[in-house]
Amino acid sequence: MQRKINGLLVLFSLLGGALGYVLGEILLHQLEDKTPQIVNVGLYFGILALCIGLGCLLAEMISPRLNGASWRQMYMGTSWKLWIPATLVLLLVAGAALEFLYEVDMGGQRQVRNIVFVIDNSGSMRQTDPDNARYAAAKSLIGQMDSAKQVSVISFGNEAEVIQPFVKAHDQDTKLAIYEKIDALEPTEDGTNIEGALNQAMQLIRQESTKGTLVILLSDGVSDVDVDKTLSDYIDQRIAVHTVGLSLVDPSGTRLLETIAGRTGGQYYDVEEAKDLSLVFQQIYNTVGERTLLTERTGTLESSSLYMILRIVALTLIGTLIGLALGIMFDNRYLAKSFAIGGAAAGLLAGCLLEFGLSGSPWLDGMIRLLAALILALIISLFTMVVPIKEHGVKSYSRSARPGRQGSAAQAFDQPDKDRTSRGFNR
Repeated sequence: MQRKINGLLVLFSLLGGALGYVLGEILLHQLEDKTPQIVNVGLYFGILALCIGLGCLLAEMISPRLNGASWRQMYMGTSWKLWIPATLVLLLVAGAALEFLYEVDMGGQRQVRNIVFVIDNSGSMRQTDPDNARYAAAKSLIGQMDSAKQVSVISFGNEAEVIQPFVKAHDQDTKLAIYEKIDALEPTEDGTNIEGALNQAMQLIRQESTKGTLVILLSDGVSDVDVDKTLSDYIDQRIAVHTVGLSLVDPSGTRLLETIAGRTGGQYYDVEEAKDLSLVFQQIYNTVGERTLLTERTGTLESSSLYMILRIVALTLIGTLIGLALGIMFDNRYLAKSFAIGGAAAGLLAGCLLEFGLSGSPWLDGMIRLLAALILALIISLFTMVVPIKEHGVKSYSRSARPGRQGSAAQAFDQPDKDRTSRGFNR
């Protein structure tokens, strides 16, 4: 058992980490709105492990300082066969599973996946919003939604009408179809029935059995609402209703919208001019929150200690599994132990870096992820200096061997294990 280092492996591991980062970033960008984040994150870690493994494998082929010459002569073919399943497949599955766990709603918090627009189309809107800026603001926000979110649109005057049932805004064609339905709305001379609109929205939510829903209610008028009865289901299901008062002059209308928002855990926004609605809708959308292991956590869970710990633990496990994957690839249990312990230390550092370094800036967050990838590659490859290893095919011998047998013992130590019948981990 020796503590040693392969400088070429350290270099190639770093190069592999950099390559894995580049390929992973391209993948995230290309698949962002096409496949679930669980799959994307799993692929990201799988590709990172694949590239680090490739660098380590090439380095040992050139200079087998960790596994020994017998590995290159006898077991290198096995390592090539194990390379993809031990790295890409293992880390894809593990990364996807950990991302799934990270996206599970815990601690009474729900990630918003569905948004309902409830928009006033009463006669008074002809004066307060003659240019239909409210619809333009709704379309602008729909255009920003990712493929995982569903959206529905309800218009109301005296009666509420479902303009768009829940649909995933997963591609541009779907979004254009929603825009057409919104553009087809005609002005009315109706009154303002907020209670009917909220009841219609709740009926739609029940029909779709949607969890993690947020409602954006916009109105410029006053309405008679049985608040306790109308909001009871919203409160029970923890559905926040964010209310927007446009050019409200009657204080009772302001109080009503404030009450609706306050009772349901939403927020009230007072808007003087319709042109400011896009900014307000964006502020509401920013409270929705996103979370993946690779991006900044936003919304109500931004400062969550639970998800902070969960991300750091997940990255620690990812680092451990990358190290273990390298040991499996080399078919060497001593390397597996050394790399896995190093991976745990590297994963802990990488997890803290992602948790406290991600800020929402695309360029800066990309650099943070690059640094995390390099930390994983570097520390794992260096840890053979900390945890001792043994080469492939090296026999152990007794220190208490009699002097007359020292020659045979030394010979056994220097020669490959001729009796090895299994290609499992080095015994």
